[in-house]
Amino acid sequence: MRILVTGGAGFIGSALIRHLIQDTGHSVLNLDKLTYAGNLESLAEVHSSDRYQFLQADIADRERVSEALLEFQPDAIMHLAAESHVDRSIDGPAEFIQTNIVGTYQLLEATRAYWQSLPAERREAFRFHHISTDEVYGDLHGVDDLFTETTPYAPSSPYSASKASSDHLVRAWQRTYGLPVLITNCSNNYGPYHFPEKLIPLVILNALDGKPLPVYGNGTQVRDWLFVEDHARALFKVVSEGEVGETYNIGGHNEQKNIDVVRGICALLEELAPQKPEGLERFEDLITFVKDRPGHDLRYAIDASKIERELGWVPQETFETGLRKTVQWYLNNLEWCRRVQDGSYQRERLGALENA
Repeated sequence: MRILVTGGAGFIGSALIRHLIQDTGHSVLNLDKLTYAGNLESLAEVHSSDRYQFLQADIADRERVSEALLEFQPDAIMHLAAESHVDRSIDGPAEFIQTNIVGTYQLLEATRAYWQSLPAERREAFRFHHISTDEVYGDLHGVDDLFTETTPYAPSSPYSASKASSDHLVRAWQRTYGLPVLITNCSNNYGPYHFPEKLIPLVILNALDGKPLPVYGNGTQVRDWLFVEDHARALFKVVSEGEVGETYNIGGHNEQKNIDVVRGICALLEELAPQKPEGLERFEDLITFVKDRPGHDLRYAIDASKIERELGWVPQETFETGLRKTVQWYLNNLEWCRRVQDGSYQRERLGALENA
């Protein structure tokens, strides 16, 4: 299979491409704009493979995307290109609207023209897999329940609203034009090569530097955590075995309060990095409660029983095993962390609305 992956230099996209090249034997074209969160070093393990190609391009550039489709002739598109950080969407929603909504529209139109040009047998086998988030469902606060594939959409942030919009566009292109689509909505990912603005790598790196570990509000917000390599395996399962038109929720069965995640990282660092910054007795002493994020959803939790039941996927990592692997990876790859923080992001607080 020839697979075009959009956003393949990002966190989830690079994990997916590593899996596709190393474990499945398929050919990949990575189409990525290379924004601040895209980093080709995440693909160093596979960049020399003769089954891997890279093209720097914007999904909103329909002409360039159309050229790439004709040149590469993919059998499937896995669409991960997106602005993805909630706090950044609060500070600057425009890029989220442009990439996540307008970009998805342009990609869908380029794909539709390409798909319609294929011979009947290839057209029948073609798949467009749109990768989305559980944040489109909103908040489960006060409800002892899980997000299912039929949970109504109720996005809270500019980020989640833009992803909800793109989900609706993808479904509309199937209903209206017959484009063979699949959609997945995942819970919070974590693991190697995660850009340091996200909670887990931010806490690891701040702790090693003796900097405060910011916890929003009282830290009782609940997230379901999914190890990124488990997610990559699930995504390939869906694009290769999923039923056209279906949505599959992908979760790790690992609900955790944010404060417990931070404390868990501190405990692992006590074990794995006992040489603390000067004057620090315990990593937990760095925990600092800060003003909560505007419109912060209090609980996300995924019901992933459909993908388990229909496609046989289950996560291989528990949160404990995945978090240990993640902390160890960052300790072993501090030079990567220094290189990706090129000055545009220095682990400062984003999305606080203090300057709005």
